[in-house]
Amino acid sequence: MTTPIITSLAPLLDRLFDEAEAASGATRAAVADLSEADRARMMRSKTDYRALYGRLKDVPLAVSRETGTLLYMLTRSSGARTIVEFGTSFGISTLHLAAGLRDNGGGRLITSEFESSKAARARENLSAGGLIDLVEIREGDALTTLQADLPDTIDLVLLDGAKALYPDILDLLENRLGPGAIIVADNADDSPDYLARVRRPGSGYMSTPFAEDVELSVRIS
Repeated sequence: MTTPIITSLAPLLDRLFDEAEAASGATRAAVADLSEADRARMMRSKTDYRALYGRLKDVPLAVSRETGTLLYMLTRSSGARTIVEFGTSFGISTLHLAAGLRDNGGGRLITSEFESSKAARARENLSAGGLIDLVEIREGDALTTLQADLPDTIDLVLLDGAKALYPDILDLLENRLGPGAIIVADNADDSPDYLARVRRPGSGYMSTPFAEDVELSVRIS
């Protein structure tokens, strides 16, 4: 029996998660001069988020270990072949998704990252994991980079970039999501408009909070 790629990635992922946890102090320092109210405003603004993420351009904004495991499990269990990710950062979530694609027999993962330095780090990590051939990293504003050249159908979406843009990114992708398509939104509590949309009766989605700050949705119509 072939060993799943996710198993061989364990040392790399452990190192990256450890580095992300060690950088928590730097993350706090980058926004230490902002009040809690200012941070919340910038997080939920469709313009000020650029300044906020600019402060965090040198630190990994990683999913949790549990969310990484969830992403791999959802990719495998759904048999996904096409994935779009909003917010690459250093590529920890991307590694889990691409590992799922590899273990499904292959596929295409398109991911968008605003910061070029983070995109470079993600490429290094995906190359180290032997998964770069499955992944296309698009640098720049996702509202532009995800407008065109997408698969006709998208099986799974990860939203983990600027939270205020979750509804806008969904607008770009929605007509390519068929019944059964999965959307994972990290830190979804910071995007109340998105939550209201996917939870609304008759929206075409079934959606539920998962763990501490993940919203798990499935397109049902």
